[in-house]
Amino acid sequence: MFAVIKTGGKQYRVAANDEFEIERVAGNAGDSVSFSEVLMVGTSIGAPFVAGASVVAEIVEQTRGAKVISFKKRRRQNSKRKRGHRQELTLIRINEILTDGKAPAKKEQAAATATDTAAEAEKPKRATKPKAEAGTDAEAAPKKPRATKKKDAEGDEA
Repeated sequence: MFAVIKTGGKQYRVAANDEFEIERVAGNAGDSVSFSEVLMVGTSIGAPFVAGASVVAEIVEQTRGAKVISFKKRRRQNSKRKRGHRQELTLIRINEILTDGKAPAKKEQAAATATDTAAEAEKPKRATKPKAEAGTDAEAAPKKPRATKKKDAEGDEA
């Protein structure tokens, strides 16, 4: 089954497990993104969107496109301008196409959470330094008085 989604002012024909670049979408690698602006699912055409349909994708990485140079020159005017631009892009992988208002499958996220907690349980705890107890060398050392330029009662500098 395929769907047509709208994102970043463009339309894309997508199917499960497709990978492609779209304009930047907020999120980090591994995050799930849901597109609710679905124009078409299989043979169902929306007016303008298909009711209850959504496409769930996973962000693979955040990248930038190739540099595009914009160069303008006005002949005999001693005038030229050169500017570059790199479009920010997001590489996504389509996980599933949902219809009839269904919720995305949670088993991938639950499995990832279970492995994270297991890895943290196996990780050795960091040893902490014991705090200095009362009466140790740190407190027993006499403190030096601060040098000040205050005058005492007799008018001499201390």
